[in-house]
Amino acid sequence: MRLSRYFLPVLKENPSEAQIVSHRLMLRAGMIKQQSAGIYSWLPLGFKVLRKIENIVHQEQIRAGHIPMQMPTLQSADLWRESGRYDGYGEEMLRMQDRHGRDMLFSPTAEELFTDVFRAHVNSYKDLPLTLYQIQWKFRDEIRPRFGVMRGREFYMKDGYNFDLTKEDALHAYNRHLVSYLRTYERMGLQAIPMRADSGPIGGDDTHEFLVLAETGESEVFYDREITDLTFGEREIDYNSVEQCQAVLEEFTSRYARTDETHDEALFNEVPEERRCVARGIEVGQIFYFGTKYSAALGATVQGPDGKPTEVHMGSHGIGVSRLLGAIIEASHDDNGIIWPEGVTPFHVGIVNLKQGDEEADAACEALYNSFTAVGLEPLYDDRKERAGGKFATMDLIGLPWRITVGPRGLKNGVVELTCRRTGESEEMTPEQAVQKIIEIYAPHRVNVF
Repeated sequence: MRLSRYFLPVLKENPSEAQIVSHRLMLRAGMIKQQSAGIYSWLPLGFKVLRKIENIVHQEQIRAGHIPMQMPTLQSADLWRESGRYDGYGEEMLRMQDRHGRDMLFSPTAEELFTDVFRAHVNSYKDLPLTLYQIQWKFRDEIRPRFGVMRGREFYMKDGYNFDLTKEDALHAYNRHLVSYLRTYERMGLQAIPMRADSGPIGGDDTHEFLVLAETGESEVFYDREITDLTFGEREIDYNSVEQCQAVLEEFTSRYARTDETHDEALFNEVPEERRCVARGIEVGQIFYFGTKYSAALGATVQGPDGKPTEVHMGSHGIGVSRLLGAIIEASHDDNGIIWPEGVTPFHVGIVNLKQGDEEADAACEALYNSFTAVGLEPLYDDRKERAGGKFATMDLIGLPWRITVGPRGLKNGVVELTCRRTGESEEMTPEQAVQKIIEIYAPHRVNVF
């Protein structure tokens, strides 16, 4: 993409309504525009990052054996009355009627819909285990939406539901989701700590939230410092192996880590004092096992091995896709703007022409641009006739991990300047070397479109 042809409405001043870093930088970088309280238009730059995050979520869900589909955003109230949740969910649920006077609601979550699909089409234990998921817009009518996409009313979310014959099978699905979530967050450059949590209105006996540590987090968290040394890395896990998935669960949840809702001071005091940490965290996902709560209420049964109807065991597993974008910025920024991890950056490299209109500089930039596009990488070429300082400021604000600066002086020596956004370090090299280095950097991060 050439910046002269791109829609990137950046702001020079900090918006007065933005209270936290991610909200401020998303507005300044031209990623979103507020349409009403807690509801945003996603502008091109923000939409690109949202899609990068979504693709990673899809890839890791499919890797774990989960099957994508799509549910409607509007649901019939009848299903929620059948499950017993319609009256108890609260004012966060947006209720409405259609032209025929039928009660409807805008989906805040989708346990009822998925259970209804399951009970209509799955009849035998031989069709289990089964995990279905979607990535879809949700709406919860927050009384005080704030912090931009971190706590909006409309949000983009992955929600998945497992259906299993036994509790043991369902707990394996729980563990499988935990493993896939650890992979997902690390690919986005995040450390998301699984913490014992409260199930809230969804219900359930076993549940963990995944939290990213940040000063602006809405939850107070208590944890053993040792947990921050854990990484999933490049290890390969057989998702069908109960033992391997259980081992990962034990590795990442055996140390104390809880939100304020489930904090146990006595247990926390058993952690050595030098390892006790209290901080704030941003929730970016949650996994639940809730047994037969919904299958019993909605009649979701299969014929068991003994020929008798058996209520399936279920779990619910969510990732806040749009919220993740804000969490990444909260975890990765500096005074000049966003610093995107390579896995989710909207463009792989920025090309800055210091002297637009100079024949040699223009030709060198065009050659770089074509070299990147030829290998499937997306450069953002700042071909505007602007001063160099303004171009650098824009690149720093929007946070591309790597920048190549091209100018007549360097070209006389046959070099361009490659700069790392995170460290600020620059290195002179030939254009060909710069292209090769960027290709090597992104080799582990290439995300295929879902």
